[in-house]
Order: sequence, then structure tokens, then C-alpha cells
Amino acid sequence: MRLSLGASVAALAASASAASLDDVCTVSNVQSALPSNGTLLGINMISSAVTASIVYNGTAGRDSTGSYTYCNVTVSYEHTGKGDSVVIKYAFPKPSDFKKRFYVAGGAGFSLSSDATGGLGYGAVGGATGAGYDAFNNGYDDVVLYGNGTLNWDATYMFGYQALGEMTKIGKVLTRGFYGMASSAKVYTYYEGCSDGGREGMSQIQRYGDEYDGAITGAPAFRFGQQQVHHVFPATVEQTLDYYPSPCELAKIVNATITACDPLDGRTDGVISRTDLCKLKFNLSSIIGEEYYCAAETSTSLGFGFSKRADGTSTSYKPEQSGKVTAQGVKVAQAIYDGLHNSKGQRAYLSWQIGSELSDGDTQWNNASSKWELSIPSTGGEWVTKFIQLLDLANLPNLENVTYDTLVEWMNTGMVRYMDSLQTTLPDLTTFQASGGKLLHYHGESDPSVPAASSVHYWQSVRDIMYPHLSSRDSLKKLADWYQFYLIPGAAHCGKNALQPGPFPQNNMQTMIDWVENGVKPSRLNATVSSGTYEGETQMLCQWPTRPLWKSKSSFTCVEDKASIDSWTYSFPAFKMPVY
Repeated sequence: MRLSLGASVAALAASASAASLDDVCTVSNVQSALPSNGTLLGINMISSAVTASIVYNGTAGRDSTGSYTYCNVTVSYEHTGKGDSVVIKYAFPKPSDFKKRFYVAGGAGFSLSSDATGGLGYGAVGGATGAGYDAFNNGYDDVVLYGNGTLNWDATYMFGYQALGEMTKIGKVLTRGFYGMASSAKVYTYYEGCSDGGREGMSQIQRYGDEYDGAITGAPAFRFGQQQVHHVFPATVEQTLDYYPSPCELAKIVNATITACDPLDGRTDGVISRTDLCKLKFNLSSIIGEEYYCAAETSTSLGFGFSKRADGTSTSYKPEQSGKVTAQGVKVAQAIYDGLHNSKGQRAYLSWQIGSELSDGDTQWNNASSKWELSIPSTGGEWVTKFIQLLDLANLPNLENVTYDTLVEWMNTGMVRYMDSLQTTLPDLTTFQASGGKLLHYHGESDPSVPAASSVHYWQSVRDIMYPHLSSRDSLKKLADWYQFYLIPGAAHCGKNALQPGPFPQNNMQTMIDWVENGVKPSRLNATVSSGTYEGETQMLCQWPTRPLWKSKSSFTCVEDKASIDSWTYSFPAFKMPVY
């Protein structure tokens, strides 16, 4: 009996799903599944470079605790006419485990994810790309310059958005072919990442919106032009005010603020769930005169990121510290929390929420002079030297002649130079929305690295651009159908906060899968308290722009508070161009 074309395709798919991993994890099967040259514009696959091998009982990325048997595949491609070579790793689940999903994981700092196995726990194929500059072994900051004064624009665009987009487009075609699916078959495609991984996710829905069904983006380190220079801002405040507080004095200011503002949200639990109320009602000057003490310590930092980590390994010594909080110390903290303004008093950027750790303002101890001295975080210093000044230096040597206006100039240079690559704040998400994409965006409210207000500002920009003619209520309703944003009370950068025992979301991917595949739209975000008095408590977090207000020790409501929302709203008149 002759089968129809549709029946043949269905039979083939059924046959593939019944196949063993040994049947499909072969070089020839991968080669036959590659997209034909010319089908993906500008991409030519290098068939001879394919490898395929089975990994038995391997571990998986994204904090998975299980073990998986999967097909480890590498493919390579070149950009038409360039003669380059980009290597991609893919991890294919056993056919019996495959749930018609493709998963992209974000990286951190200046790195893309080098692990392709993050999707195995979700029955998804996962990928990781070398981006053309061997991103498996190099950070983008290692290759950003060919030499002093010459930018590596190929690496910039690949890191900025292109490498992940191409990996996803190739991967989805390859997935269908690998498992014998029809070329038009649905492969649910998800993104998940935080910090620069959050920025990378935003780059994907901005540039490749029709490729993704769901994206989870945490604390996106986007708006590179402003964000990275902002890491230098606290040190510039200290130099401008000519006061270099000990880390212990800054820590006392932060901890005293947490203690004072904790009850404002209706529950005393060690967490500022309403930093907006703290900003509106608490005066830092009330801390002046409070005593502080810190024991001597030797600490080591390792690795590069966006939250108080240095490039390489470094050891620092802090002597015993004690004293009383000074007016000068409070003035420094207040200036940092107020954010950067130019010499005309015009705002240039937002800053961390009051009560956030002031780690970028930490000074360093000089044994020779027995004084606390300026310390410039490499997260900001390297950005200025390599990306703004185009000098192959790992950090700024000093802040000689650097003023607030200098920081604004650096920000403006970075914003303009990298507008179409690293800034990653395009607010028109029409393609993603029209394709049915869903976005879960979250940010720790007390993030000491990427300010929480940075995410609020992007959300506001998307709302204004996508729904300019709708009423406030109608635009909120429309946006929540596909883009939901959540502030995580007390949380730090992409994780829980040692200073505040608050909740943190645990099941974002399951929430996203239910939303995309089953139509279960969330209205609150599931989070769990991991330490402190309320350890183990489940909190369903408020969707922005509503804010939590505890009515008892065990329950809170999500309220609308105009004064609070206004405190999160910024404009930046120091720049001539819009800052999205």
C-alpha cells in the first residue's frame, strides 16, 4: 500500500522517535541534517568538520543534578566570502527523552556559555558557540582589540548578538533533521540567562525575535555604554569629595539602612521589599555617629564578572576597622545612591537602590601609608581603557583629571560607538511579540552590580514604544500578555543576598514552558526564601508595576503606589539622544 506524503512524514517521525541514540548519533546522520548551503543567508556549513559521539551518564549544565546520556556533536560553518570558521557544540538528548525543544543558555561577564548541555534536563537540544574567536577559551574582552586603536568588529557583533542567533537558526534546522522531523515541525525554542547572559537574551529577542518562543532574562547587563562606566562612578565620587571611607564604614551604612527600612514594607524579616519606600522615607544622615567594627581579614577574588570580581586572581588585606559613621561617609553613600549628574546638574544615569551593597565603592588598604585609598573596579576600568580609549590595558591606572563630566563623555562615547552591537536596548519587540514569544524578565531589587532601575527603565521604554496610544491600564494589560517583569525583594546580582535573606525564583523554566506550551499565563512569580527566619517560605512575587505590602507576618498584597513608581522613573537630560 502506498502512503501519502503526509503519512510518510508522520511515519518517518514516529520511526525516528523510536530510534536509539546509536541509530542517530552518527556523523553521517548529522551531515545529512545540516542546513543546505544557501538556505540560511550568509552561512555555509563545513560538512567535513562534523563530529558525533555518545556521552554516557554525563552531567548537565544549569545546576542540573541528574545524569544524562546524549549525543555530543560539533559542527562548523563560515560566513560567505569571509573564509572564517565558527565552531558550534550541540548536545542532543536520546530520542526517547527529546521533547521537541531547543535551549540556549546565557554566559556571564564577557563570556558566552561554553556548555551545550543546559537543555538536557528539559528534553531539549542545547548549543554553545565559539563565535569565531574561540569563545570556549577566550572572553570577548580578550579579543576586542586587534591592537591599540583598532577594534575587532567581527568579534564585537558576534559577541553582541550574531553568534547566538546563528547558532539557534542552525541548531533548529539540525534538530529537525537529526530526529527525522518534518522541516516545518515545531521546535519550541527557549533562552535562559542572567547578568550578561540576561543581556544576551535581550539581544536575541531584539534581533531574532521570530526564532524564540520563550526567554528568561535576569538582571540584564545591557546599556553597556552607561552601565560599565557606572562601575567607576563610586570611586569618582570618593575622589571628588576627597574622602575614602573604609569598607567597614560603607558596610555599616548599608546594614543600618537595611535595619531601618526593613519594617517599611509591613514585615520585619531582614529584607527591604520596598526600596522605593526606603528612598522616600529614610534619611541616611540619621546613621551618622553609629559605631562600626570589622575584624582584620585576607580575601581572594577569582574570575571576571559584573559583580565585584576581578580579572584573574588577587588577594587583598583589610586591617581591623572600627569607628563611628562620619558625615563624609554618609555624603559619599548618598551621592552614589543619587546617581551620576553632570556639572550642570543634569542626570546622566540611574544608580543602585538604597540599601544595596556599595561594593564598587570599596577602598583598598595601603600598608605603607596606613590609609584607605582609591580602588578602581576592573569591571568599569577595563571598559574605559579597552572599549572607550581603545588601549590594551586591563584597568585605569588612576582617575587623574577625571570628573563627573568625564564619566558622562565616556558614557556617550560608548553608547554611540556600540549602539548597534553591545548597547542592547532596542525597545521595539514587535517581531518577538507578533510571533507569539513570551518574556520573563527579573531583577534583584538590591543588586549591587547592575542597578535594578536599569531593568525598570527598559520595561518602561518597551511599553512606551509598543503601546504609545493606549491608556495606562490598557497598555499594562497588553504588555503582560507576553512581557512580564518582576523585582526580587532583597536579592543581589543573579542570586540571593548574604545581607538580606529574601526570596529567589527557582522554577522559571517550568513557568515558561507552561506559558508557552500550555497557555498558562503567570500573574505572579514563584520564589523561595533560602535562609533566615522564613527559610523555605514560598512567595508569589508581585508583577511590576505593583509592589508588595505585607498585611501580616504570612501574607502580602500587590499594591499600586504612584509615588513609589515615580521614584523608579528617570530621564537623562545629560544626553542629547534618547536612552532606552
